[in-house]
Amino acid sequence: MTNPTTSRRALLTGGIATLAAGAAAANSLTPQPATTQVNPNGRFQGKVIAVTGGNSGIGAATVRAFAMEGGKVVFGARRDALGREVEAEVRAMGGDVTWVQTDVRDPAQVERFVNAAVDIYGRLDVLFNNAGIFMTPALIEDIDLENFEDMMQTNVNGVFYGMKYAVPVMKAQGRGVIVNMASVAAHRGFANTAHYNASKHAVLGLTRAGAHMAKDNIRVTSISPLAVDTPMLEESFEYQGLTYDGMKDFFVTPRIMAPNEMAEGVLFLASDAATAFNGTDFDATGGQLA
Repeated sequence: MTNPTTSRRALLTGGIATLAAGAAAANSLTPQPATTQVNPNGRFQGKVIAVTGGNSGIGAATVRAFAMEGGKVVFGARRDALGREVEAEVRAMGGDVTWVQTDVRDPAQVERFVNAAVDIYGRLDVLFNNAGIFMTPALIEDIDLENFEDMMQTNVNGVFYGMKYAVPVMKAQGRGVIVNMASVAAHRGFANTAHYNASKHAVLGLTRAGAHMAKDNIRVTSISPLAVDTPMLEESFEYQGLTYDGMKDFFVTPRIMAPNEMAEGVLFLASDAATAFNGTDFDATGGQLA
């Protein structure tokens, strides 16, 4: 048994400095590695989660994170082969996941996706509207009309369809949480991404409107990342001739964020620890919006 006097003396003779150093290391800005083992007492044990855009990037990281926390996850996106790879990978870790190929631009497919979660697992506790695209940067007068329409159909309509078809399910069961994918672009007016800015501003509007479903025990929030190490960001940087190392000094937190960091933010918003978060956007930009 530790002597209380000795413990106090140790603190007064350098122990406080040691503890402070340890706390600083534990709360650094270095992302922690993603969990690869299912927690039998996880935060989402017995919960059913649906994730759109779940076959790569933040979506795939979130599918894994929910599954490792005991959740039963249905996820969808357009590319079938990639989705099946993620499904096999997470199942190999012990996760309970089901892939359903889905194009969120089509309301019938989104309705089928939501119904699949209920048909397979019996309910729907969480919907993460993550599916989105980032089109070629251009000034307003140079934006291709077809590209603009695709951006709106995916980033805005897809979120709306997800909410439209998930809400009746959640109302019927008496509870639910919806998390929408926004962006730093939902808070800024970047000149060369007007179409992306507009789509993400619309996501905030849908999120704020969803706050009024609190009377039905449904919470709606969104999350806004900055630059996250995903295939989408890599493609955008390559097109613009940018590099991760060259851009990081422009960020308040001088690095590119990791997908699993965003996944942890989504899990928090979806959890019972976030009951006061409703109709609000979660700043995950590392201080860029400060």
